Amino acid sequence: MLDWGPVLVSVILFVLLSPGLLFQLPGHKHCVEFGNFHTSGAAIMIHALLYFALVCVFFLAVKVHLYLG
Repeated sequence: MLDWGPVLVSVILFVLLSPGLLFQLPGHKHCVEFGNFHTSGAAIMIHALLYFALVCVFFLAVKVHLYLG
């Protein structure tokens, strides 16, 4: 059996935390902007840190598992 939990969580978080898709932190004109589809270097760095922190929480603390097959 293969454990698809980490793969599924990683893909979902990657899509949701793409800078400019749902929100951007920091924005160009405001602290938080929603759905503007523009990015900056600072926004990419902050979203990468958020992604890393949430992936660590889900993999190490919550231990998400999904077995298929």
